[in-house]
This record gives sequence, structure tokens and C-alpha cells, in this order.
Amino acid sequence: MNRLLISFIGVVVVLILNALFGNQAEALILLLGGIVALYWLWCPVYQASLRNSASRRFKYSGFWRGKVLDVYLTEELIGEEETVNQRGELVIVENRERWINLVLGDETGFEVEVQAPLQRIHKGIKPGQTAELLVLSNELDLSKINKISDAYLPQKDLWVGQYPYIQRDVFLEVSRQLGGKTPPRVRRQSNSRIKRRDR
Repeated sequence: MNRLLISFIGVVVVLILNALFGNQAEALILLLGGIVALYWLWCPVYQASLRNSASRRFKYSGFWRGKVLDVYLTEELIGEEETVNQRGELVIVENRERWINLVLGDETGFEVEVQAPLQRIHKGIKPGQTAELLVLSNELDLSKINKISDAYLPQKDLWVGQYPYIQRDVFLEVSRQLGGKTPPRVRRQSNSRIKRRDR
């Protein structure tokens, strides 16, 4: 909705510029008009390409399988809006959203947290369920984990994460191929915790 509003405002500004400058900058105004009018369409693609390129910069990745150790909810600040109350005073309104937090780990002590906006499909997630994800690193032996993908819970056939970083059908095929085999564990501490628990 915000992107559509930005596109609309952009088109209005371009029309005003066109009225002011007329034929003097017709080609430039036409180009700007096209860009802002389609902002709602190209902006998500551009943002996705930035996220994907940030993940591709890591040289190595590994398949990790562990368990859900803990599940808890938090309220996350997703934005702020400035408004004026009835007395004319500036008031900042915080937009908060409930998020689910999963603490994942294995028998070596490796732990990582995955966070996502809370949905009804998350209701059945419980400690002890299997969790799988990719770990990303610039170290060949994965001694330092820099980033993780969204997590897959095979018992619930459910993905949990803020953004779908991986090609899910390929990931599921790798998971199926590993089947009952236990993949190598990552024996190190992670610096990729998304949020620490305040308890």
C-alpha cells in the first residue's frame, strides 16, 4: 500500500514539473514519470536483489539439521508514524507486530535464533521438533557462521523466517537425499543470533 502511495505522489510531482517546464524537459519528465509510476512494481524486485546479493557474497554454505530448543513470542517495532493529536502536539505512534522466535540447536551446543512475523500456521511449533537450514560463511570449515537461511520444520512442512533466501524445492530435495543420515554438525559458536532472549 505504501509503495502505491509513493507511486501516486511521484506521478503528481512529475505532472506538476511537466506543467512548470513544459516542452523544455519533456524527455526527462517522461522518463521520471515512468520510473515513479512503476515504483510499486520494481521496488520489491530491487529490494529482493539486494538481499540475495548480500547472501551470495559468502563463499561457503552447509546444510544444518538440529532441533527446536525453545519457542517464544515478542513484539517487534516495525515502524513509527508522526501524527498530531487534538491539542496540536506532535505524537509518535509506534507500529508493533507479534513475532515468533525459535531457538534452534544441536547436541554440540551450536545455537541460532530464527525470527518471523507470527502467523496461525506457527501454532503447532513445539520444542523437540526437527529444524533444518543453511549456514553461510566465508570460512571453508564453517568455523564462523555469518548468516543463516530461513528454517524448515519437516514434521510440520513449514518454513519460518523473515525472507525466503533459498530455492526451497532444491533444499527439500537435499533434505530428502540426506534422509536418515545425520549431517555433519557445526561445532562452533554462532555470531548470527537475530535476537537474544530477555528473561
